[in-house]
Amino acid sequence: MFVNRNQAIQIQHAYKNPSAASLFNRRNFSSQSTINMLLTTQIAFLKMLLTLCYSNVHWIFGNILKTVSFWVGRKREQVALRTAVIGVAKNGKNDAQRTPKENATIPTSVNYHFTRKCNYKCGFCFHTAKTSFVLPIEDAKRGLQLLKDAGMEKINFSGGEPFLHERGDFLGEMVRFCKVELQLPSVSIVSNGSMIKERWFKKYGEHLDILAISCDSFNEDTNQAIGRAQGQKSHLDNLFKIRSWCQDYKVAFKLNSVINTYNNDEDMAENISQLNPVRWKVFQCLLIAGENVGEDSLREAERFVISDQQFQDFLDRHRSITCLVPESNEKMRDSYLILDEYMRFLDCREGRKDPSKSILDVGVEEAIQFSGFDETMFLKRGGKYVWSKADMKLEW
Repeated sequence: MFVNRNQAIQIQHAYKNPSAASLFNRRNFSSQSTINMLLTTQIAFLKMLLTLCYSNVHWIFGNILKTVSFWVGRKREQVALRTAVIGVAKNGKNDAQRTPKENATIPTSVNYHFTRKCNYKCGFCFHTAKTSFVLPIEDAKRGLQLLKDAGMEKINFSGGEPFLHERGDFLGEMVRFCKVELQLPSVSIVSNGSMIKERWFKKYGEHLDILAISCDSFNEDTNQAIGRAQGQKSHLDNLFKIRSWCQDYKVAFKLNSVINTYNNDEDMAENISQLNPVRWKVFQCLLIAGENVGEDSLREAERFVISDQQFQDFLDRHRSITCLVPESNEKMRDSYLILDEYMRFLDCREGRKDPSKSILDVGVEEAIQFSGFDETMFLKRGGKYVWSKADMKLEW
């Protein structure tokens, strides 16, 4: 403890005078007591001040949180209200008032990939043999009936290779069922052509409106390089043979080609004119995760991909072909209603195939909500056309 000059003089005087020392001690004690009391008061004041500050801070933050919660709640209510208003504006009714036919997407044209198995190994294939499952024929018919009841007008059977299962008889029975019993305006097939026999046309040809054969090149070596071949069999010989059978059995002939790095410089105009298809669908090679690109895929299609400009150059080279129907990646991705082997709609909007629940389990109306189908793009790419052979006025 430090002392000032006056206190030092008093201490010296106390040593000399005992009575003075006693007086000094009393004064010093009194001074110390005063200091202690002041300190106690100040500490108490500080405690009270801290308590008051804490209460104020707590009150302030409490009110801030209440205000934030209030406005967040208001915002959510506004968003919910806006969504409801938009929904009513679009549909004319709210969810509780909607009826299925007023609001459900109509499956006018459906592509049913009932099998994934194939005898070709096209390097860019975007619907690969990841399963060997095929529905029993009665289940498939039940699903087709559900689609007809929901408004389907056209069914296209594809794969895989659709003629592979039961040598085409499974496919033929579905074709007959759709045309005769469901009385669909249009029934079509997409095939590589390798498994088709004339006996199939004799048995089922009258029920088929359109047969599309896939051919990517009129050079056998190019088809081999792409994988559109089985052993050393000629893909082109089958193509021209099938074209002749379509003429004989009154089936509209269509051609599909996937343009890629192996054929984008080819000029196919002369051969297309000779085959004279009702439609020549020209697709830009498309990547689909889990099918032809990515760790889980069965193909590695990156080497087949061409640019938009290369695709356009191919189209320009064939501008004289009036039956040509071009489909870029943009047009292809979301403009098809695709059913897989389990009769699930496949949503390709994210660059992969995300399946819905099967229409056999939840019905068409619920499953189709998860199809990712863009009806506007479907119409833009020419998805609705004269697709019944009775209306094509072809010269057989």
